[in-house]
Amino acid sequence: MIYSAPLSRHDTAQPGQNPGVRIPRMSYVLASIVCSVLVSVLLKLAPRWRIDVAQAIAWNYGVASLATWLLLKPELAPLGTTAPWPTLVALGLLLPTIFLVLALSVRYAGIVRSDAAQRLSLVLPLVAAFLLFGERLTPLKFAGCALGLVALAGVAWRSGPREDRPGCAWTWPLLVFAGFGVIDVLFKRVAAAGLPLGTALAVVFALALPIAFAIALARGTRLDGRGLAGGVSLGLLNFGNILFYLRAHRALPDSPALVFASMNLGVVALGALVGLVVFREQLGRLNLAALLLALVAIGVLVVA
Repeated sequence: MIYSAPLSRHDTAQPGQNPGVRIPRMSYVLASIVCSVLVSVLLKLAPRWRIDVAQAIAWNYGVASLATWLLLKPELAPLGTTAPWPTLVALGLLLPTIFLVLALSVRYAGIVRSDAAQRLSLVLPLVAAFLLFGERLTPLKFAGCALGLVALAGVAWRSGPREDRPGCAWTWPLLVFAGFGVIDVLFKRVAAAGLPLGTALAVVFALALPIAFAIALARGTRLDGRGLAGGVSLGLLNFGNILFYLRAHRALPDSPALVFASMNLGVVALGALVGLVVFREQLGRLNLAALLLALVAIGVLVVA
C-alpha cells in the first residue's frame, strides 16, 4: 500500500546529485509498480494457498517495521516536537483495517477493479485540499476529479449473477477508494507537520502491528506457518513498494509529477493486464471504458 502523498524536504534528494541516465532511474518506478501489483496478486491467491489474510497482514507490519528501521533509519528526535500524534494514531488504526478491505475487494471484485479504485483515491486528497486547506480549484483539477469519480463508478459497476459474492461486490472497491483516500489525506497532514517520512512510517507501522494482530485474533485466527510465510512475503512487497517509490523520487528529484504519474498509471495498467490475462477476470464494455477513463483522469490530475 503505497504512500503517495507529496514528499517533504526531509525525504527527497537534493538536485546536486549525479544526473545519470533516465532509463535506469525509471527502473525504480517499474520495481515499485511490480511490488504494488504483486501485493494484490498475493491477496488474490491467499485463499487458494490457505493463507489467513488477517494473520498475513499482521505479520506484514512486523516485517515492514523491521525493514523501515534497517533501511530508512528513521530519526526519533522529531517525535518530541512536530509529531501530530492524533493523526499518527488514526493511521495506525486505518492501515490494517483498509488493508483487510483491500484483500476482500481483490477476492470478490478482482484485481482490476481494486487497483483502479486504490489509484483513483487520489481524488479525495484533492477534494480535501479545496475544502479544508484553501487550495484554489482550477478548471483542470475540477475536470480531473469529475472524470475520476465517473471512472470509479464505471470500474466498480457489476452486473449479472451475484452468487458467491457476499452483499454487493461493487461496495468493496468503493470502500478501497474511500479508505485509501482518507489515508492519503492523513499522510498529507503528517507531511505538512514536517515529520520525516521514515519517522512517520516507523511510528505508524509500530502502531498498526498490535492492532492488526488484535483484528486477526478477534476473527478467531490461529497463528501458523502459512500465515507467517504469507505475512513475510506481503511485508517485503509492501515495503519494497514504498522503498522503490522513494528511490524513484530521489533519482528524479526534478520530476515528481513524472514519478507520481508513472506509478499510478503503471499500477492501473499492469493490474488490469494481470487481472484480465492471468486471472481471467470478467469486465464488461462499461468497465473497460471506465478503466481507460481512469487512466485519463489520473493523467489530468497529475498535470493539473
